[in-house]
Amino acid sequence: QVQLVESGGGLVQPGGSLRLSCVASGSISAYAMSWFRQAPGKQRELVAMSTIFSSTNYAGSVKGRFTISRDNAKNTVYLQMNMLKAEDTAVYYCKATNRNPRDYWGQGTQVTVSS
Repeated sequence: QVQLVESGGGLVQPGGSLRLSCVASGSISAYAMSWFRQAPGKQRELVAMSTIFSSTNYAGSVKGRFTISRDNAKNTVYLQMNMLKAEDTAVYYCKATNRNPRDYWGQGTQVTVSS
């Protein structure tokens, strides 16, 4: 079992940047790590994923603007978000998936893009 804690959210102007962090209570080397987001009134959606081999996938809406990365030595996964738009406003969640597969979720961090 792994516990996840996200941080780095906040209020940013359109066009700005934020970096989210997700720290795990243990090793993440055997977990696929993902970032999801959920805007008010909408379903939770996948934003970006990093496999155990560090290959990555992105939602079309964030491709070219967001970058997921992982530091297994620090048990941390990051989401660098650039050129933020109002429609990126959401609660962002970190998820770890093991080989069972079983999912573990963080509590979320709020990102608000507004002028």
